[in-house]
Amino acid sequence: MSGDHDVQVLSDVDIHVYEAVAGEAVEHGWVGLGALVRATGLEEDEVRASLRTLIGQGHVLPRGDGYGLGPHTFEVEY
Repeated sequence: MSGDHDVQVLSDVDIHVYEAVAGEAVEHGWVGLGALVRATGLEEDEVRASLRTLIGQGHVLPRGDGYGLGPHTFEVEY
């Protein structure tokens, strides 16, 4: 995991997936892959690729069978 949380390297898809994680994490603390696919309307492979980027940057963390927010330095509207 990178110590750099550079949101400028995130694509529009990454931001979209991050927003979906953030929206679910507020209520439940985590979100599963299936729910992310439904919430984003993206193909599962796209969501998985984006999650790899987000995890690599430290914005999203694996949690049990799903994903939650890592330490974050920017806000999203959801």
